[in-house]
Amino acid sequence: MSAPLAERMRPRTLDEVSGQRALLAPSGPLRRALASGRLSSMLFWGPPGVGKTTLARVLAADSGRELRSLSAVQCGVKDLRKAVDELPESPAGIVFIDEVHRFNKAQQDALLPWVESGRIILLGATTENPSFSVNRALLSRLQVMVLKALQADDLVALIARALSAPQGLAGDVKAEPEVIERIAQLADGDARRALGLLEQAATLAQDGQLTLALIEAALKSQPRAFDKGGDEFYDQISALHKSVRGSDPDAALYWLARMLDGGCDPQYIARRLIRMASEDIGNADPRLLGLCLDAAQAYERLGSPEGDLALAQAAVYLACAPKSNAIEMGWMAAQQAVRDGGSQPVPPHLRNAPTRFMKAQGNGQGYRYAHDEPDAVAWGEHYLPDALLGQRYYQPTERGLERSIGDKLQRIRAEQDKTLGQVRQQRGRR
Repeated sequence: MSAPLAERMRPRTLDEVSGQRALLAPSGPLRRALASGRLSSMLFWGPPGVGKTTLARVLAADSGRELRSLSAVQCGVKDLRKAVDELPESPAGIVFIDEVHRFNKAQQDALLPWVESGRIILLGATTENPSFSVNRALLSRLQVMVLKALQADDLVALIARALSAPQGLAGDVKAEPEVIERIAQLADGDARRALGLLEQAATLAQDGQLTLALIEAALKSQPRAFDKGGDEFYDQISALHKSVRGSDPDAALYWLARMLDGGCDPQYIARRLIRMASEDIGNADPRLLGLCLDAAQAYERLGSPEGDLALAQAAVYLACAPKSNAIEMGWMAAQQAVRDGGSQPVPPHLRNAPTRFMKAQGNGQGYRYAHDEPDAVAWGEHYLPDALLGQRYYQPTERGLERSIGDKLQRIRAEQDKTLGQVRQQRGRR
């Protein structure tokens, strides 16, 4: 059975590797490492299909060292020991571990003695941020090589080479430049995806001529990948949230579309939109919390694609609404006061007094029922613990409805401040 096109086209030398110019330039770190003969342990960090495994194989071949390849998904410490035992000590062999972030801490720690002593050269590959996925002890012994998604011109050259190369399609399939460019665009920086699309479309081309229609048909069999728990996921939800906060509905729609297109759970997005309604708009437009809840419910009833529009409606409204983080800041300040101030006692006039004994203790004495007061406000009354009188946690902005809320609070707080000195004097006599 013939190997997939991506495997047949895998580069054999550094000169054949597409992209990664910063690493592979004559003065780049990989070229210099090979030229000096001092190859060190490295970690290749980058998105899928950019050449991490290829670079490990090429470095092993060019340096004349034996290579053992392992996948962290399928192996454990026993497999590591076996691979190390099979490698020569001079020159030190190379152990390549794909998806190294999948190893737990104990498995990563098992590599330390071999890397530290130079018994092996470790080449790891990860799609995850190594600051979070690789433990500090191992990371400090590795040189991190950051690989970038391939540029469109790199992919165009790769596809053209695959169409003509003997190990590729060898001229049996033809494609116009616009078709090649479309494949490069759809590949989204991933060489493996580009060659997979090309190979799938080639199987559909009865006359050997690739068309845009065939490319779109092949695309349906290769849904766009989405890393539901990795850096790309968090980067995109961060971009969506910050677009909303920055009042850019166009960017909010784009990132929403990107996430849904990639396979993100729409209900996760709905929950994040609800959070944004309180965190970034709050009382500047309190209707938005209800609108986001309605959008989430609409999606639950309709599903995709019909329900996607309700999420888009909520995202656009959030982006266009007046902004206020006063609720979040006030909440954080109140939480900090609780952590710093301990268990402050409830003022006597606010305490519950359901029994005669509790009333005799002074509970509820002097409490003023707000609904019996003018404007339903007990002017000059205080509700915080005595030690916190005068503290202000919620500070309304001058935007949206919070302007009116702020005006009312200013009047209430001013009256409270008039009597604050009296309350403090009474407390001092106790």
